[in-house]
Amino acid sequence: MKPPFVWRMAWRESRAARRRLWLLTGAVAAGVAALVAVNSFAVNLRETVTVEARALLGADLSVSSRSPFTDRVTTLLDTLVLPPTGGAAPAGRSALVTSFTGMAYVPRTAGVRLVQVAGVEPGYPFYGEIRTEPAGVWTDLQSEGKVLVDPSLLPALQARVGDTLALGEARLEILGTVISQPGAVAAATAFSPRIFIAATDVERTGLLRFGSRAEYEAFVLLPDASRAKPLADQYRPVLRGERARIRSSEDNRDDLRDALTRLSNYLGLVALIALLLGGLGVASAVHVFIRQKLDTIAVLRCLGATWRQVFSVYLLQAVAMGLLGSAVGAGLGVALQQVLPTLLADILPVNVTVQVAPSAVLLGVGLGLWVSVVFALRPLLTIRGVSPLVTLRREYEPPGRRRDWVRAAAGLALALSVFALAVLQAGRVREGIGFTVGVGVSLLVLWLASLGLIRAVRRWFPSRWPYVWRQGLANLYRPANQTVTVVLSLGFGAFLLATLYLAQHNLLRDLRIGAPRLQPNLVFFDIQPDQRDGVSAMLDEAGVEALPPVPIVPMRIRSVKGRPVRLVRDTTGPDTLRADGWAYRREYRSTYRDSLVRSEKLLEGRWWDGPLADPGAPVAVSLEQEIAAELEVTIGDEIVWDVQGVPIASRVANLREVDWARFEPNFFAVFQEGALERAPQMLATLARVDSASQRGLLQRRLAERYPNVTSVDLATVQVAIEGILDRVTLAIRFMAGFSLATGAIVLIGAIATTRFQRIREAVLLKTLGATRSQVFRVVLAEYLALGLLASGMAILLSTGAGWAIATWVFKAGFALPALSLAALGAAVVVLTVTIGLWNSADVLRRTPLEALRND
Repeated sequence: MKPPFVWRMAWRESRAARRRLWLLTGAVAAGVAALVAVNSFAVNLRETVTVEARALLGADLSVSSRSPFTDRVTTLLDTLVLPPTGGAAPAGRSALVTSFTGMAYVPRTAGVRLVQVAGVEPGYPFYGEIRTEPAGVWTDLQSEGKVLVDPSLLPALQARVGDTLALGEARLEILGTVISQPGAVAAATAFSPRIFIAATDVERTGLLRFGSRAEYEAFVLLPDASRAKPLADQYRPVLRGERARIRSSEDNRDDLRDALTRLSNYLGLVALIALLLGGLGVASAVHVFIRQKLDTIAVLRCLGATWRQVFSVYLLQAVAMGLLGSAVGAGLGVALQQVLPTLLADILPVNVTVQVAPSAVLLGVGLGLWVSVVFALRPLLTIRGVSPLVTLRREYEPPGRRRDWVRAAAGLALALSVFALAVLQAGRVREGIGFTVGVGVSLLVLWLASLGLIRAVRRWFPSRWPYVWRQGLANLYRPANQTVTVVLSLGFGAFLLATLYLAQHNLLRDLRIGAPRLQPNLVFFDIQPDQRDGVSAMLDEAGVEALPPVPIVPMRIRSVKGRPVRLVRDTTGPDTLRADGWAYRREYRSTYRDSLVRSEKLLEGRWWDGPLADPGAPVAVSLEQEIAAELEVTIGDEIVWDVQGVPIASRVANLREVDWARFEPNFFAVFQEGALERAPQMLATLARVDSASQRGLLQRRLAERYPNVTSVDLATVQVAIEGILDRVTLAIRFMAGFSLATGAIVLIGAIATTRFQRIREAVLLKTLGATRSQVFRVVLAEYLALGLLASGMAILLSTGAGWAIATWVFKAGFALPALSLAALGAAVVVLTVTIGLWNSADVLRRTPLEALRND
């Protein structure tokens, strides 16, 4: 039995255009590969987190607080680990981990480093394993005077196992290094390496003084692990009243899965762009192909073929192209999913187990097939309006000019498909809408720019330029030109990469210690009032000019506008504020002074003229505008603060805008002088030391004399943040690179589609006397103009997007790295010209006689 006519015709037509079909199949394959890689990675990540949920927390439950546990919290912890009444089940256990920061150094060597200290009780962790080098020394940590350190700390301090580590007033022997810890993120130690000591050694360090930040977390192993989630839900309101938080391993798993899913979704949206660009290439190629096949369509129609049969022939080719490209892309995506865990290893709390995810593969194949069909559908529908007579008279009656509601419906279906794909990949309607609008606006601008170039060149044609340049520019608006295709595909890929670079550049700009405004690069905090003069004297001896010390007073909110803040749900009433919002329940670290600083701008109200005159009157307070909005207060409203158990009444005098990106002493609340001077407080100061060696020496001397004073080298902060962002942006750039690769494939396909026409044009030029060199320069002029337009529009679009991200997302200033963007633009131009010339090599080689014989 013979195959149906449509199948036979589709196969015969494909044999005449195999190169074109393979290239467009590659465009679809690149997008599908990116999607399958990201979605497979997301599936593997979720499964790994689910399997290791308890190991990630290290226990069934954890209870944490920023201050030592109250008696009520301690009693509750005791009840959690007791066995059921009258039962024979074994009792549970708990282990307290106290976390804080400190300055560590080795007396034998030079150097000092800010570290995160974890004082652990025996038994932690109850699930998972802490691997050490040498192996098995974790159990030896509970011996007095021992410490395990992060591997990065040893080279930083020029230390080795067996050395003595000075931490505050304690001297500890380095037992070894911690290779891995459940739930730990490698990037977190880039700023301050983590070290582990026994809980009994915490007090010996002398670092937990007034104002010192510490985290107290009790890890609980329950007699019945299945009770973890119900117990967490039951005790959460009670613990909130004690300013403590409780999490079960399931809560930890869900929160982590949500966060990692958002990261995967954003990577998936970047990958989706590559697939959509492949769809644009399909649409462009099908449009050109149908125009070239009008003679074939005319013959088929004259021989009795209906428009539905002809339409089915080319639709079948699009389906086959999409299916083949999706299958190839799925295979590549399965291989590429091995790369993402490596790129993101330092910011993931788990080691992802990589395996094939059938759901991700099927989804990728389905999306690739759908995109191929839906993008090809609209240009294919022009066949409906092509009758035999109109086809034969196309020079006088061009087809497809009349209004076609079916094609309009296909265009609407295309737009809705893009939105549906975005929502499916993002997981949320709001992000899907934003993505669709952003992509639509960007593509619209690029499309208008390409049309503008075509019309501009045609209207203001440089008639006095040399012939080869005029001919090359004329190719921009000749029939079957690639201007729109090239600008859309390569321009959008370059736009993505440039936007990512601008976002990272402006986020890190204020962290660069070499900034021209000579901002401070050393921060000293936890200075006790009786240490103020001594620290200032040490800075003076070192020749360091520091800013005046800033007092910091810890406090919490007791009431707002006469309504007390209550943390326990069952005591809330109509006149009580429920502190579910972070602004009500957080601990504030406030200050008092008589003027604004450089990072602040007064928005509403007026600053006070002097210190508080009447001790019994409410003290004036200045609030940062966003915290005022969270608290729903404005000028004149009263807030009562709890300062170490003492109520301090205040009245909002003004609202400020704070530039948090600047390294200044910035605060949510600034008080009028005269009310907080006697409150328990600590001091902080900032300084600048240009030499890295001098900074290290000053930090070492300060740590030896005042162990509780913590100093932070902002150069280290810069390096740490840049390292973390580099990891994230590297993964995003990796996925964005697929967009640029897809654009390059689309460009190659566009050139291949018009190959025959280009050969005829070159033959005509050579017949009229043009040399191979002149034809080469004609092609060079065309692709140079296309590359300049694509890169120029990409830089303009990315500048606007980068400014919007810096202004509205990062709330920071915007700077344009002109040289870096110019380099990216030049790379796009070189890529365009290289691909254009490479694919035109056959055009340049053909002789007029050879081309005429082939005809």
